Amino acid sequence: MKVWQLIITGVVVHLVFFYSIFDIYFTSPLVHGMTPLSSGTSVPAKRLVLFVADGLRADKFFEADKFQKSRALYLRNVIEKHGVWGISHTRVPTESRPGHVALIAGFYEDVSAVAKGWKENPVEFDSVFNESRKTWSWGSPDILPMFAKGASGDHVSINCYSSNLENFAGSDMTRLDTWVFEKVTLFFNSASNNSTLMKLLHADKLVFFLHLLGIDTHGHTHKPHSWAYSYNIELVDAGIKQMVSLIENFYNNDMKTSYVMTSDHGMTDWGSHGAGHPHETLTPFVAWGAGIRPPISTSDCGGTYKDSFCSEWNLDTVKRTDIEQADISPLMSYLIGVPFPVNSVGTLPIDVLSAPEDEKAEALLANAEQILAQFQVKMNQIKERTISATFRPFQ
Repeated sequence: MKVWQLIITGVVVHLVFFYSIFDIYFTSPLVHGMTPLSSGTSVPAKRLVLFVADGLRADKFFEADKFQKSRALYLRNVIEKHGVWGISHTRVPTESRPGHVALIAGFYEDVSAVAKGWKENPVEFDSVFNESRKTWSWGSPDILPMFAKGASGDHVSINCYSSNLENFAGSDMTRLDTWVFEKVTLFFNSASNNSTLMKLLHADKLVFFLHLLGIDTHGHTHKPHSWAYSYNIELVDAGIKQMVSLIENFYNNDMKTSYVMTSDHGMTDWGSHGAGHPHETLTPFVAWGAGIRPPISTSDCGGTYKDSFCSEWNLDTVKRTDIEQADISPLMSYLIGVPFPVNSVGTLPIDVLSAPEDEKAEALLANAEQILAQFQVKMNQIKERTISATFRPFQ
């Protein structure tokens, strides 16, 4: 073979290899055409409140401060007396958009989204918000719009502050969180003068989403070991306590509200995120209220796990339940009785539920059928694109 032929062959081979990377990794794996499935069991809650503390590391939330006092006194009380706690394990890339997609839609962001931007909705996907009767959300203009843009109808309401407020050079970014808490308070107070809103707020299958960005911005600016980061955790904890009190009073303590608190990703000691360091992938998970089991006492919660977190965080006597980040989506769907998002790959964490064993089994079966439906659609698509004589299904 001549030199020029060898060069041309080499270039062609490299171009094919280069194209294959984009064809495999920059093409969305999501499929459509599945029929939404719900658990079909009794519905424990009429409404769900999701708190996402952006950029909150698990260790900074659970550990005691230098005075041996919890940074989150209210949620610590919830963990010990009312609900479930554990670590939510996130995946790379540990960024805000992929993290929220995993939490609310139940699947892990594919690389194809990078080429189209993470502030929009590059591929159509289903979500808990889309399946709800109505979702109200408050927070960052970088996160909220992408779930409204992909939703059917107009039942996802977004309330964003100005992007000018997200000034990473600012000294006190707790204003991002206090803005959310103040707007939610005004929203519920306004219902007394709005009969249409009041009627809707007493319907079922409702979601309230509070996106809290202050911790993330303080982490980038001052680092997670700073006083500002720790203080913002205390402020969020106090704000969540205020919101729970507000909502419980509004609904006359009807015991029909579920609460979930977590984070989209953590943060390294130098104030970055995006990679796979444990500080970036380990985030807190706390759930309580309707449908959630109470705490379970144990002599050694860390015995189930190959780490020392339980003892380090003085939580050895309360059972710990870790989950994958995408598992929160089917959990929220189950709690308010809406179909699981059709693209979700999350597994319903039945260990956190307060339900009879037969209902847990029925819900888990529906969850499995929903995931199986994606495989069946994908297999049919591949079969249609493949010569019948060469198509070989998995055994």
